[in-house]
Amino acid sequence: MECSSLLLSLVVLALATSIASAYDPSPLQDFCVAIDDPKNALFVNGKFCKDPKLATADDFFTSGLNIPGDTSNKIGSNVTTVNVDRIRGLNTLGISLVRIDYAPYGQNPPHTHPRGSEILVVVEGTLCVGFVSSNEDGNRLFTKILKKGDVFVFPIGLIHFQFNVGKTPAVAFAGLSSQNAGVITIAKAVFGSQPPIKPDVLAKAFQLDKKIVQYLQKKFWVDNN
Repeated sequence: MECSSLLLSLVVLALATSIASAYDPSPLQDFCVAIDDPKNALFVNGKFCKDPKLATADDFFTSGLNIPGDTSNKIGSNVTTVNVDRIRGLNTLGISLVRIDYAPYGQNPPHTHPRGSEILVVVEGTLCVGFVSSNEDGNRLFTKILKKGDVFVFPIGLIHFQFNVGKTPAVAFAGLSSQNAGVITIAKAVFGSQPPIKPDVLAKAFQLDKKIVQYLQKKFWVDNN
């Protein structure tokens, strides 16, 4: 029995290790502050590292998240990102943060984060949020109305959105399980790619008239990041 329990534990540990390896690798030192100058530096997780002995508190600090983002765009939202490019000490740590401001009836349009899951908390206003599962799960929509203090999770890589259903501005903060989770806004990526995807391809994929596809490709697609 003890042998079986030990074997089961090893199997679980092996599975956990293999799953963890799909995300940002864990650091093998206390920290690795990103540095732009490659001289006498170590390359880790896509950034050069400063000599740990030269790190300061400022390498782990930023400010300004109390300042609302400008939501006067066509989609009515603004994402302020705090990732490794803003806090250099985040390098190798596998986390980042965003502040999202929403104008009344503004939205953070359908998008994905290819390298991280997201956990979001509403601090002001009321949001309708949701994500869509993969094809093999039947593309199910998981949606919820969130009020101040409510929390929702968006699994890695799945298309998700937030929409301010209120008449007043809304604010949310979200943590992501990557130092640089990336973002792909679906409409902008599909219809605003450079160079453009052939209209015939999109017309067949979306079952639309080719002229509608060409019209959409000529629009200016807003980036709220």
